Amino acid sequence: MHIRKLNLKNFRNYEKLDIEFSPKINILLGKNAQGKTNLLESIYFLALARSPRTSNDKELIMFKQKETYLKGEIVKQSGKFNLELFLNNKGKKAKVNHLEKSKLSQYVGNFNVVLFAPEDLSLVKGSPGVRRKFIDIEFGQIDNLYLHLSSNYKKILNQRNQYLKKIKSNSKLDTVYLDVLTEQLIGYGAKIVHKRISYLQKLENYASQLHKKVTNDTENLSFKYICSVDNVDKDSSLEEIEAQMKAKFAEVRKREIFQGVSLVGPHRDDLKFIVNGKDVQTYGSQGQQRTTSLSVKISEVDLVKQCTGEYPVLLLDDVLSELDANRQTYLLKAIQDKVQTFLTSPDISNIMRDLIKDPKIFEIEKGEVSTV
Repeated sequence: MHIRKLNLKNFRNYEKLDIEFSPKINILLGKNAQGKTNLLESIYFLALARSPRTSNDKELIMFKQKETYLKGEIVKQSGKFNLELFLNNKGKKAKVNHLEKSKLSQYVGNFNVVLFAPEDLSLVKGSPGVRRKFIDIEFGQIDNLYLHLSSNYKKILNQRNQYLKKIKSNSKLDTVYLDVLTEQLIGYGAKIVHKRISYLQKLENYASQLHKKVTNDTENLSFKYICSVDNVDKDSSLEEIEAQMKAKFAEVRKREIFQGVSLVGPHRDDLKFIVNGKDVQTYGSQGQQRTTSLSVKISEVDLVKQCTGEYPVLLLDDVLSELDANRQTYLLKAIQDKVQTFLTSPDISNIMRDLIKDPKIFEIEKGEVSTV
């Protein structure tokens, strides 16, 4: 899979852009604040209908403009097709081959991307919320049902939290509605946990192999899913997860009402990375934490290929400057001749020049793109 053409109108600092890419490696050169990251963001937004940098879509619209438009020509083994996104103050509209999709869940998944930015190096040492967001975004784009479950779960969770707060302030309120919301939350939550465990096992398989290569077989990487529900592990069936979740909700019911918040479910879960038997977040060096993040992020490429039959497009946003020579070499060898890659950098380092074959190089200055 690759993106052949991209058209932008009033996106960030791009008033108008029509550009054609190489199906292999594309290098975006330029000083800071010229638009390199904005161009990567547009490709990501075209794929996922969301930005990796902001939750406020209106920030994507060029200053003093009312709307933005993106169009991409995507090429797969089965053929080529167009994706379009329209964004204004009223919301967004998504089209696949000129046909509008009533739900974004029908749009997301047609075009898969993996973004690796400097902040992703904090995947290991960051908060549980960082890892949950990583899980939901990556699994949501390869599994339409996961995306649907996650969206509905968040809606029910919000309703349940609001009602818990009402019960907390008014103990005379009927709890039957709370029971209904709890049952719905268990239904969605158990399926999410079950899917997470399944996909994480696949991701772990790729990440552990990659991690061995970059550490010259000195480190073994494994995952541990930390579930807010007791007695749930990689061998748990969906029915067992539902039963354990139901029991846990009954156990914490009084505490939830007292605190006015839902204490059980995938929104409370976490993912631990274990290197040579130790939690790398707590006991690993900064180098081990970075290597683990690199292994996990790059292994997404193979996971997407396994689940969709197509390699995703890889977006590397100034990440080479954050890696030492050994990790740069490892990363570039891992992607060479494998996936379409977009790589931003202020300049081309010696290692990049040695390892990258026939890149297409673009220079970006103040939202204007030229081929080098």
